[in-house]
Amino acid sequence: MMSTKGLVGIFVAAVVVVLLWNSFFIVTEVERAVLLEFGAVVNTGDISPGLHFKKPFINEVKKFDARVLTLDAPPERYLTLEKKAVIVDSFAKFKIAAADRFYEATSGDERQARLLLTQRVSTGLRNQISKRSMHEVVSGERDQLMTEIKQELDVIAREELGLVIVDIRVKRIDLPPEVSQSVYDRMNTERDIEASEHRAKGQELAVGISADAERQRVEIAADAYRQAEETRGEGDATAAATYANAYNQDPEFYKFYRSLAAYKKTFANKNDILLIDPDSDFFHYLNESSSVRKGQ
Repeated sequence: MMSTKGLVGIFVAAVVVVLLWNSFFIVTEVERAVLLEFGAVVNTGDISPGLHFKKPFINEVKKFDARVLTLDAPPERYLTLEKKAVIVDSFAKFKIAAADRFYEATSGDERQARLLLTQRVSTGLRNQISKRSMHEVVSGERDQLMTEIKQELDVIAREELGLVIVDIRVKRIDLPPEVSQSVYDRMNTERDIEASEHRAKGQELAVGISADAERQRVEIAADAYRQAEETRGEGDATAAATYANAYNQDPEFYKFYRSLAAYKKTFANKNDILLIDPDSDFFHYLNESSSVRKGQ
């Protein structure tokens, strides 16, 4: 049997092992930790990752998840600036920034932290939505709304909970069933009015464009007519000058040529009947031709 001295040695060795086991602790890269002494926080800042020493049975280490966590807040009902209700479904991304403050605010309970943060998010949304109209909340200023809520909530979360707010987003915004149809009808009416205004402006522009095109058409036609008349007048003047010059060179031949052209045009249709004195000047060259043939 083992002697008493041997038993005492084993006991002492066991006590030493237990003391050593409880004298060191490890903090990983994805953890935040605080060191407690009889339940009170003794370190004022975060414990860096690595191997650390503690007093056995006196100090206690509390470790927390240091990764970015998601808070999926339940949909809540808020009132806009016009006192119209909207149902907002949102979520937040957060992580522990100060482990000592986080422990003091929540006793290291993540569920308690989520509950407190949910209340802060709800209050922030209520304050920001109450300052904005329905249009601004739904579409006009949603990004600005999220930015202001994040900045405001981040300050509160750091001071009260030791958390940093990474982001806040709205997943969807719905209208309560009892008011959604009336809101949709009003929005349709507004869109119809806006469409009518655009159509009226378009028709006004179309009339103006048509009137301007008609004016340009009249001006172009008038200018073309003026140019044509000027060209025609110049041509007539040139023709008259040519005829006059030809007439002056041989008046008798010119009269003869003109008479032949008149005969050709007059006798072109055999069904025409002319009542003209045979001794008139119209038949001068014909009569003269007959006299010449008789004289021969």
